[in-house]
Amino acid sequence: MAISAALVKDLRERTGAGMMECKKALVEVDGDIEAAIDLMRTSGAAKADKKAGRVAAEGLIVFKSSADGKKAAIVEINCETDFVTKGEDFLNFSSAVAQTTLDNNPADIDALLDLPMDGGENVSVTTQNLIAKVGENMHVRRFVSKTTDGVLACYLHGGRIGVLVELQGGDEALAKDIAMHVAASNPACVSEADVDPKLIEKEKAIFIAQAAESGKPPEIVEKMVGGRIKKFLKEITLTGQPFVKDPDQTVEQLLKAAGATVVGFDRLEVGEGIEKKVENFAEEVMAQAQGS
Repeated sequence: MAISAALVKDLRERTGAGMMECKKALVEVDGDIEAAIDLMRTSGAAKADKKAGRVAAEGLIVFKSSADGKKAAIVEINCETDFVTKGEDFLNFSSAVAQTTLDNNPADIDALLDLPMDGGENVSVTTQNLIAKVGENMHVRRFVSKTTDGVLACYLHGGRIGVLVELQGGDEALAKDIAMHVAASNPACVSEADVDPKLIEKEKAIFIAQAAESGKPPEIVEKMVGGRIKKFLKEITLTGQPFVKDPDQTVEQLLKAAGATVVGFDRLEVGEGIEKKVENFAEEVMAQAQGS
């Protein structure tokens, strides 16, 4: 049967697919638009499966908060190239996933993937549909969702680093300054009390070995090691670090002056921990030349 332009337009609006793909699907099912949608979803899932093994280490960190500022969520969503992160489809999808996370406070990533988006398909299926449309592997990797009776604030750095900070005392401006500091300085934890004792012992052993090589008496070595441990703890803890906007004071001093304490922070960086494939263009060209 002849496929009208109006029918193709209707299918495009409902699926977001290209004109030729829509027309081809309609021809295959004799103009039955519902059957065409099912066919395209099946085809899209197959395309998505083929792309699932490709490394997706680019992406965005997205932030959403409630009107009263007492609930907030940040989400990392990955794709293969930075180019895709600037597209309207990816931006809208990322925003919707973050809003779904904020609204539902899922227990884990699997629970988030099962949640419906805007009353339609769940996050997992919507992701697969977008993979088929955009042509890149992508996934919702991780999220942080918090509710507080204190203060929550987020700082986003270029969409690639996101930090969510919770305070007791202080205000949103202070919390955002602390979040900015965490983004820049990447502390391991809030204070010395939060440092893993095993990490301290490991560093201490290294410092002892280094100090012993100096040939100084044991009591001097002990003082040297103690000083290095103190310096190490200041470097890796939020409260011990010099505040990025005013290095003459530590973050601890800044918080004390405001009568505030940091309950906790979460720092997400796009692609953190994902092993990226290193392409060697010269070797690739050589391999193709030898194979031709």
